[in-house]
Amino acid sequence: MKLISSNKVETNRYELVIEIDGETFMNAVDSVYKKQVKNISIPGFRKGKAPRKIIEKTYGEGVFYEDALKELYPQAILDASEEAGLALVKDRVDVDIDKADKDGVVLKAVVTVEPEVNIENYKGIEYKPVSLEVTDEDVEEDIKKVLERNSRLVTVEDRAAEDGDIAVIDFKGLLDGVAFEGGTAENYSLTLGSGSFIPGFEERVIGHSTGEEFTIDVTFPEDYQAEELKGKAVQFEIKLHEIKKKELPEFDDEFVKDVSEFDTVDAYKADIREKLEKSRQEEAKNDKDAQLAEKLEELLEGEIPEAMFNNQVDAFMDEFALNLRSQGLDIDTYMQYTGLTEDKLRESFYDRAVSQIKVRLALNKIAELENIEVSEEDIENRYKELSERYNVDIDRVKNVFPAKDIEGDAKAEKALDLVRNEAKEAAEEETAEEKTEE
Repeated sequence: MKLISSNKVETNRYELVIEIDGETFMNAVDSVYKKQVKNISIPGFRKGKAPRKIIEKTYGEGVFYEDALKELYPQAILDASEEAGLALVKDRVDVDIDKADKDGVVLKAVVTVEPEVNIENYKGIEYKPVSLEVTDEDVEEDIKKVLERNSRLVTVEDRAAEDGDIAVIDFKGLLDGVAFEGGTAENYSLTLGSGSFIPGFEERVIGHSTGEEFTIDVTFPEDYQAEELKGKAVQFEIKLHEIKKKELPEFDDEFVKDVSEFDTVDAYKADIREKLEKSRQEEAKNDKDAQLAEKLEELLEGEIPEAMFNNQVDAFMDEFALNLRSQGLDIDTYMQYTGLTEDKLRESFYDRAVSQIKVRLALNKIAELENIEVSEEDIENRYKELSERYNVDIDRVKNVFPAKDIEGDAKAEKALDLVRNEAKEAAEEETAEEKTEE
């Protein structure tokens, strides 16, 4: 393969003129002949036994040319792009053949490439820090969750249903006096105040007692998923079988011993506080990164090919399908359950894809501007991390992730570290009251 010329024909599109020598082309033609001859019948020869020259004489000299070119040109385009210093984007490739014969091939290929971008003012980006303070109320809230998880249900017999109770009910929904599909159940356990039923339903169960039979009037929301019920006023016939409430355990040293490695309430609280502080630090880091990423998107200058966004959506779709398979579901079944179409699912990933591509391009440009380099040790360490993360042999990881991609990831991470280290906390805005006092 020989690159004759490389010319920009429009934004992010280049025309490559490529020459493939005659020997390489004829070898490809011969390879195609050997694959296809078994299916070719020529009078005077057994099926699959006709010589190549006889087939070419019968059907034309170029009978195998098209398939031979299909085998050759993808790699030829990759090699030519690399020689021209172009980073290809997976997109349509327009190929025109100027010449194809025993002396070789000359083709023109118009390809999409990564955009030329620029970014300035990436040092000193301002961000609003998240508070790291852990209050006594935060600790008590965490303890409350532990108590909730260890609670038990007890039947209530001396009062009516209250917010937070679990009501065991039969219900039948009626639209204009006729039961509608999906509106009937028996011995259903409904947590009152959970908001799991349509507005007004749970509130109208509150105040009723065990054994009561009653009817409530409610209206379905205008955006309800079932078309025939949108905005419709209906009645529900209800029988209240049982009222239950959560009974929380006593929070004392004995409880702490049962649920943790600690012996006292004070030690347990201290551990909760320490864990919350670590969690807050991680949240603060993630929030800072999110703010910086949003700013990098804004600072990035350049026209990005739509194919890059669509390719990232493809990657998200593949990842999503993989996660579903790990749960025993395929994506078609998932869409059937949720009522989503492939277009809707792709649309749900699009904004995230745009952000991810823009941030990555910004970090790549920063790495270039700052002359960021990575060592063989850096690359090897990232391979080790991936090996441990996926619990697979490091050699297998190296087969899946090319060193060039790993190097790019490492450079982008170092660029992000630079942006993080140079970022500044934004000054707190004065309140209206403070301004008045001044």
